[in-house]
Amino acid sequence: MTLSRPLADPVDSIDAFIERWAASEAAERASFPLFAAELCDLLGVARPQGATADPERDRYCFEYAVKQANGDGTYSTRRIDLYRKGCFVMEAKQGSNQRDAQLPLFGETAPAGRKGTAVRGTNAWTAAMQRARHQAEDYAKAVPVGHGWPPFIIVVDVGHCFELYADFSLSGKNYAQFPDAQSFRVPLAGLRDPAIRARLAAIWTAPQSLDPAAHAAEVTRQVSQRLAVIARALEADGHLPELVAAFLMRCLFSMFAEDVGLLPAGCFTKLLGQMRGREPKQFVHALETLWGEMDRGVPFSSTANNPILRFNGGLFKERTALPLKPEHLGLLIEAAKADWRQVEPAIFGTFLEQALDARERQKLGAEFTPRRWVERLVMPTIIEPLRERWRMVQAIALAEAIRGQHAAVQAVKDFHRELCGLRILDPACGTGNFLYVTMEHLKRLEGEILDLLYNELQEPAASLELERFTVDPHQFLGLEINPRAAR
Repeated sequence: MTLSRPLADPVDSIDAFIERWAASEAAERASFPLFAAELCDLLGVARPQGATADPERDRYCFEYAVKQANGDGTYSTRRIDLYRKGCFVMEAKQGSNQRDAQLPLFGETAPAGRKGTAVRGTNAWTAAMQRARHQAEDYAKAVPVGHGWPPFIIVVDVGHCFELYADFSLSGKNYAQFPDAQSFRVPLAGLRDPAIRARLAAIWTAPQSLDPAAHAAEVTRQVSQRLAVIARALEADGHLPELVAAFLMRCLFSMFAEDVGLLPAGCFTKLLGQMRGREPKQFVHALETLWGEMDRGVPFSSTANNPILRFNGGLFKERTALPLKPEHLGLLIEAAKADWRQVEPAIFGTFLEQALDARERQKLGAEFTPRRWVERLVMPTIIEPLRERWRMVQAIALAEAIRGQHAAVQAVKDFHRELCGLRILDPACGTGNFLYVTMEHLKRLEGEILDLLYNELQEPAASLELERFTVDPHQFLGLEINPRAAR
């Protein structure tokens, strides 16, 4: 197999591909192989081959055969539209732009003279795409054990869009919208965006490189190694470990706040840069002034040259800053320059635990509780049962919606409100790593629920009552004997 056109494809070729396939409304089995082959050319990846009788050779092919249990001890042979070992399962369907009549769902025969198997933009189309997703998930379970779970599932409406789902844990039980509920569906016209083409190409060739947790862990590790040097130096200068840990946590939160918009962009990093060459006591005064303003909230800060929001929770109630030597100030500035939107808060909880525990302090910046270890407990006990229930609610709701029943919306709302009523308790929570990861996964699930209500079932945003019902931190409770860690 050879590579075709590169990622930097000429615009006219991309436009020609989009124009040609946007008009496609033929049966998916007839049109999909050519569509997929031309898409591969556009992405600069190898084209797939036809299936053979040898499963070891069929690592990247159309019509990959799998055995699925029928529930009565027998098995049936099913075929994956496109499969690449260690990368993805792709299920292809073909919708229609016709609006004059409702077409049947996938797997049924359309009436003579009509094209496609569901009208795009209807509840039938949404239900059909969800059925295709679940079919792909079932196919992923049926691939040979030696192949491992594919990290991606792709559902394609030929000539219209791609839907991306990922499970980087490789457990096969938690495929979620990727990268999020707002952008998991890529319209065909999205291929004009080089970033979209690069994302799709990575799914073909290096899917694990797209794992945001792995990237966040690496960014965090690099940052924490710098902070560990500062922590050890401050302790060597005679500062108590508790004071050092609290000082660094205020620094960490300030770095995070300026990158996510809670503080004016870059104000903390700029302040640190202004302290180069100054006396250490000036550094202390500058930070304590800013942190005092963050604790109170002020209409205008001369330090940030902007208003400062009030940060409750008590983190800045005690605002002691510690003097730094020039080389350690430089390390703090380098840490602040990182993109803190990519830093994993759960991993930094481990960093603080190590800073607070004398027995663990020698590990500072070197050892973490990997997110995957946290997820091994969180996923099977909390998330997987909820996702299985959501799959059933989703299927029932979409079936009701096709029949025009309002019960569809109410069923989804009821599940959402149940989700918002959950209480999760960690009886030895430390700095809350497990609770944070659980909340993140529940927010992702909530995103899928709201996407179905608002974008697919066309429920008005006001009726969702998000001011009353949303997954938020008050649902996640913890017990911890170390008050600084819990804080």
